[in-house]
Amino acid sequence: MTRKPGMERIVLLDDAAFTTAMPAPRFAHEWVNHAATAPEEVAARIREATIAITNQVPISAADLDQAPRLRMVAVAATGYNHVDLAACEERGILVANVRDWSVSVPEHVFALTLALRRRLAEYQAAVREGEWARSPVYGLMLEPLPRALHGSTLGLVGYGGLARRVERIAHGFGMDVIVADRKGAAPRSGRVAFDEVISRSDVLVILCPLTPETRGLIGAVELARMKADALLINCARGGIVDEAALAAVLQSGGIGGAGFDVLSEEPPANGNPLLELDLPNLIVTPHMAWASVESERILIDEVIGIIEAFVAGSPRNVLTQPDS
Repeated sequence: MTRKPGMERIVLLDDAAFTTAMPAPRFAHEWVNHAATAPEEVAARIREATIAITNQVPISAADLDQAPRLRMVAVAATGYNHVDLAACEERGILVANVRDWSVSVPEHVFALTLALRRRLAEYQAAVREGEWARSPVYGLMLEPLPRALHGSTLGLVGYGGLARRVERIAHGFGMDVIVADRKGAAPRSGRVAFDEVISRSDVLVILCPLTPETRGLIGAVELARMKADALLINCARGGIVDEAALAAVLQSGGIGGAGFDVLSEEPPANGNPLLELDLPNLIVTPHMAWASVESERILIDEVIGIIEAFVAGSPRNVLTQPDS
């Protein structure tokens, strides 16, 4: 099909990531849907596009070289580590993402935290195995007793919109909240030194983007500094935490537990050290913390919103500065 002058050609690379169809933008356009796109298919599929939408499909410099008409990449997510920002900037391509959209991620942080802190898996197993039925008293108490969140310290690594929602919920539980500054940096007002947050937190929550600076941010050294009963929750991106080091710490009982919604390779077709463990104090969910009817509706509307803003000449949520 020949594109009419002035008409945008929008290509969605991974429509199967969504259960709801995106509404049509309010400008002249052609729309091409692909349920899924393998890395080797990207270049051909964006070749005639002026706008590409990706949830998790990687877009590389080599792909961009085959897309001379591309003017915008809309990331239908908050994380953008799968798009080569530097290459986009060099080629004058604007990249924008969706921010502070998932009402579900902060809830999932506490779903993992509460399940681990209240030892739900262990209690459920005990009930199924008949231990409650055999109890001499009305209830069943496993040792050690579960811990409450009230009075505990929650540490945040990352302080964007999602982290701020986590902070508000934590205050509702009666928790103290501390926010880490960048690793190795002198803490700014309202922030706490990174190493201090690691050592003080009863619940350490990772909600920062995956960048060259944050890759491997939490490794064996940091895990060794955590409290023996602390929980590590990661609903950000895989690769921020050294998974092999975490698996070793969990096996040795070095920390209280971990709840992860992300892994360094997704899907984990080649396995993962955390998936090899069968521990009651480890919960791994399949990158679905964002998922809810409400969050998906917000996400879809926001994707269209950032595209319409770009076409209208007032781009927002910009990650690149292609004109600089």
